[in-house]
Amino acid sequence: MISPLAYIHPDAQLGENVTVHPFSFIDENVVIGDHTVIGPNATIYAGSRIGKHGQIFPGAVIGAIPQDLKFEGEESLAVLGDYVTVRENVTVNRGTKASGKTEVGNHVLLMANAHIAHDCIVKDHAIIVNNVALAGHVEIGEWTIIGGLAAVQQFVKIGPHVMVSGGSLVRKDVPPFVRVAKEPLQYVGINSIGLRRRGFTDPTIREIQNIYRVLYLSGMNITKALEYIEKELPASRERDIIINFIKNSTKGIVRGKFKADEADT
Repeated sequence: MISPLAYIHPDAQLGENVTVHPFSFIDENVVIGDHTVIGPNATIYAGSRIGKHGQIFPGAVIGAIPQDLKFEGEESLAVLGDYVTVRENVTVNRGTKASGKTEVGNHVLLMANAHIAHDCIVKDHAIIVNNVALAGHVEIGEWTIIGGLAAVQQFVKIGPHVMVSGGSLVRKDVPPFVRVAKEPLQYVGINSIGLRRRGFTDPTIREIQNIYRVLYLSGMNITKALEYIEKELPASRERDIIINFIKNSTKGIVRGKFKADEADT
């Protein structure tokens, strides 16, 4: 159903069974996949690519130019995958020449008033809760949840299966499988509840706990802790994900300040 009260540029490409509600604006150079619903008063600017079975709620703005003074009008994209839900008043800016696109994966939930800035990557199954602000070039791993009102500094990377507490100020990279909270932001344990919900076995969860005990509770610096983990702890997919994330961190990772007896058991 396409409302006659919506504006759709003649060059926009809409798939099968797309619904566009009244007073929405769809610009040129826009592609919208099959069975997607564009709610009333949504704005889809040039350069937007929206996958199949999406839901765009009222007031959302997809593909607006970056809020970046270095932007010079270059062509770029804002790409949303399949089964993405974009709630009220969410803004997803398109990319700059740095990467050419802002990218949101499949089955992502962007809750009301969230902002996804230029050149961000939000991977599959992530949840960005109400009023979260992602600065430019932020990367969010799959299955990660960013709690409401959190603000993430530019170029920060947050690993997969992470839980970031609401209201957090995220200035450092957050490694995979953990929970972070407090101010300044700290490691407060692994995301064991989330991992169990996603099918991680108890032995795997204990293995991840052991890795983070070495990283955060052993008293070793990061370099020595990584050396110990590589030499002394069993090789596994999860171990390698953690090690590679930390080795590739350019901003440094969040630290923990609590004692060993406060660790997950």
